[in-house]
Amino acid sequence: MKLYGELFRQQYVKKLLPSNVVGRLPEGMGPLVVALFLREQGFEYSLVGVLAALYGISAAVGTPVLGRCVDLYGQVRVLAVCMLASTAGFLALSITPSDQVLLAGMSIVAAGLFTPPLEPCLRSLWPRVLTGERTIKTAYALDATLQELVFVSGPLLVVIAVEAMGPAGALVTTGLLGLLGTITFITTPPVRRWQAEHRQADWAGPLRSATLRQILMSLVFAGATIGLLNISVIAYSEANHANELSGIILATNAFGALIGGLVYGSRSWPGSSYRHFQFLMFTLAVGYVPLAFAPPPVVLIPCAALSGISLAPALASAFAVVGSSVPSGTSTEAFAWLVTIFMAGNAAGSTLAGTLLQHIGLHAAFWAPPTSALCGFLVFTGLSAARRAKHRRRSGEYEVAR
Repeated sequence: MKLYGELFRQQYVKKLLPSNVVGRLPEGMGPLVVALFLREQGFEYSLVGVLAALYGISAAVGTPVLGRCVDLYGQVRVLAVCMLASTAGFLALSITPSDQVLLAGMSIVAAGLFTPPLEPCLRSLWPRVLTGERTIKTAYALDATLQELVFVSGPLLVVIAVEAMGPAGALVTTGLLGLLGTITFITTPPVRRWQAEHRQADWAGPLRSATLRQILMSLVFAGATIGLLNISVIAYSEANHANELSGIILATNAFGALIGGLVYGSRSWPGSSYRHFQFLMFTLAVGYVPLAFAPPPVVLIPCAALSGISLAPALASAFAVVGSSVPSGTSTEAFAWLVTIFMAGNAAGSTLAGTLLQHIGLHAAFWAPPTSALCGFLVFTGLSAARRAKHRRRSGEYEVAR
């Protein structure tokens, strides 16, 4: 824990982290609170599914665009506009009548599309706020760990808010939490002083980096792994006639990720972050294998914790690799692409899990997460080999030319 002590002794960390996490809470609360509100308004399940999906799709589309805006115009301006627009979307939805489907859809799109890009903003800020590469890596690990808390505590906060104020009140609470966290974050001196670095005019931005493209192509499978699990455990719970099991399994999985992230960030590990990511994608696949056999709940629940251990460290190592490999002036957009690609993989995994459950069965759906994670490892390893071979060919051509 010495490294965490060093991290929190650095100036501004104690304000940047909590405010950023509070501002991110709508990411964990949004999908559930939107669905609960629409159901209370009498919307049919089919329409609820479409409108709730709009929130996630809008956020996934908006994140890299807003990340590029931050790199061009600075954090304060972009975050201020986003927090107002997203909060307005939640507030507008909370007063939308049940017969106004178009207005509901527009409000949901605004709330999702303008989700403040707090994650990429914080990650692009760490190298400017912290001193020492090891401290920066610890911050990335803690950041990835706290993101698990967002997705665990978000639904819990929705349940509490709905019980206290009803779905409409919960929507208002969701918007206000995002507003409060973002305001606190942008009033922090490092955020106000943050200025975009000079960047080369190029539509591809950070995607010019071969390393970033390689990470993204692997990370989409990590996202799919989580999406597959999210749907598969619902069917598992129904098969065991215990609906509460799905929540327990997912919470245990997130707890495993939290522990893994804390341990990863607590010490220096041999090797580069690039090699760490490759190894952790492999251990992510191995960790999900016990779940594939769909054992009894008393066995599956501790296995769910084991399967989550590698996720936060894998994300943390990906952040470290990306932060040091993308072109100047594109770091925020690069981190935004990581968020978007993970969300896209998650959505694809959820869709695939539904198809597998519908047409093949529970065991096929449970074998899919380790298979997906293994594909991520193989893609990353294959691309690494291809890049090394290309580099050797170029070196050989250079020697011949000499």
